[in-house]
Amino acid sequence: MLSDQELLRYSRQILLSQVDIDGQLRLKHGKALVIGLGGLGSPVALYLAAAGVGTLHLADFDTVDLTNLQRQVIHDSDSVGMSKVDSAIKRLLAINPEIALVAHRRALDEDSLAAAVAAVDVVLDCSDNFATREAVNAACVAAGKPLVSGAAIRLEGQLSVFDTRRDSSPCYHCLYGHGSEAELTCSEAGVIGPLVGLVGSLQALEALKLLAGFGEPLVGRLLLIDALSTRMRELRVKRDPACAVCANRHG
Repeated sequence: MLSDQELLRYSRQILLSQVDIDGQLRLKHGKALVIGLGGLGSPVALYLAAAGVGTLHLADFDTVDLTNLQRQVIHDSDSVGMSKVDSAIKRLLAINPEIALVAHRRALDEDSLAAAVAAVDVVLDCSDNFATREAVNAACVAAGKPLVSGAAIRLEGQLSVFDTRRDSSPCYHCLYGHGSEAELTCSEAGVIGPLVGLVGSLQALEALKLLAGFGEPLVGRLLLIDALSTRMRELRVKRDPACAVCANRHG
């Protein structure tokens, strides 16, 4: 059940026929893992907390740096030098003290990542390197959990949902293969703040759709965002039947 306080807090969301009381209850009982509390993870965590997702697992081993504040809006000047997880927890509890927050302050290895993924209903990859994305994808495929993946660098962003509970859904590896660690990071190539805000907000939206059970998730589709010209394109992405990660997921 929802308390009177919860009915009031989430009233504008509950007014949507696609959400209603049942959807809000699903959010209340929902669990999400946010991997990375930087430019993407900031809006993701803020919007999921505000929307009433009952349990948020927050994973980041880094500390807040002054250079983060241009885009990582969950943190503030007083957070510099603080664990990003602790900084985020402080902010999220100020927004919504009725949710549960689970801290993962150390880098997730294979076992701890598998356990964290198994404990939730949806995973949001807000990391900034291929090695982490590959590991997260493999853990999600193994556990049968949907993955909302976002990326942004310079003035370009990408977003997709990989839900291998659906036979037709590709996984991250189907699309990107092993990637390349030679790719630049935001600290090397730069990024505009509102772009990561946009991609992260869309990640949060996709997670809410998956948890509450409304709308059409971005499964089998890759959204490409060009911030310089303010244009978006959508590409269809097919499952690779020979994928090294997900080919045998139903076998």
